[in-house]
Order: sequence, then C-alpha cells, then structure tokens
Amino acid sequence: MRSPFSLKQEFLKKWILGLQRCRSSKKNMSIFERKKVIKLSADVAMASARKSTTSWSRALIADAVKEGNADKHLAEKILGPASERQPTEKVTVGAMAYNKRIRSKKILKRSSVIRRTIKCAPQAARPSSTVKRLVGKRRQILRSLIPGGEFMNDVSLIEETLDYIISLRAQVDVMRSLASASKLVNLN
Repeated sequence: MRSPFSLKQEFLKKWILGLQRCRSSKKNMSIFERKKVIKLSADVAMASARKSTTSWSRALIADAVKEGNADKHLAEKILGPASERQPTEKVTVGAMAYNKRIRSKKILKRSSVIRRTIKCAPQAARPSSTVKRLVGKRRQILRSLIPGGEFMNDVSLIEETLDYIISLRAQVDVMRSLASASKLVNLN
C-alpha cells in the first residue's frame, strides 16, 4: 500500500483538476450544483487516485459514468477524456477461474477447521441465532455503505472497508487542510 502522503497528493491533484474542468464549463452555478460538483469530483478523484486497484474504487467510477446516471456527463468531465484515464486491470476468464478455485480451497479449509472447533467447543461457547442474525444485519449495512460491497465476500468486504476508510480519512485531511489554508488567506 502506498504512503498516506502520496495518496493525499494524488487525490488533491486529481480533485483540483476535476474542479477546474467543471468550473470551465459553467461559470454561474447554484449552491446545490456546486455542492454536487464538489462531492462528485472528490469521490471520483479519490477513486481514480487508487488507480482502480480496489473494488470500491472501480465500483464508484463505474456508478458515476454508467448510462442513465444524471451525473454521467459531469463524471466524464471530471475524469477527463478516456485517453487520459488510468486503464483498469483486465483480468482474463482463466485467471478469474484460477483465483476463484484458490479462494474456494481456502474457504473449504477454513470451514473444516471451524467445524472441528465448533464440535469440540462447549455448548455455551456456540453462537446463538440472535448473534448470527445481528452479525448478518451489520454485514448487510456494511455492504450497503461500501461502493460495490454487495458483490463482495466477507473477507473482501473487510479488506475493502479498511482501504475505503483510509481513503476517506485522507480525503477529509486534504479538505481540512484546504479549508484552513483558505481561512488564513482570507484573514490576510
């Protein structure tokens, strides 16, 4: 994983570029339009700063530029021409099948270990149906919060959530720094 500083730098560069592209197209924007542009450009900039290495970043960009989306034109303007965009990794069907097979073996191995420990565990240590239901509900909420989360298995969901949180934290840090810098400029 890259350092948080370089992630912040890449995000800021792409965010400012996206904002400039939007600003050049329309001079007089309402507050609602500005808010929409800032949010969309921040999301797309963060996703493109990750260079499509994560599922959430690919899902976020795909959602922004999909047909029928009201913000499609705006997202394409922020991302720039297709020739400038970072190419997404193309995975062959064979590689996907191989990775799926390896993942399946790992899951089988883990589940057999879990079954053995459950058989050996005392009755009080087994999770109740209420606990399972609560965990399932929280998992569904987490899936809805992470872009593309509804298509991830549990392990991928946790990994992607951690990466998404780190990216959101970097985004907030950059925005705070920018806000405090603009305050200082306005005071002088």
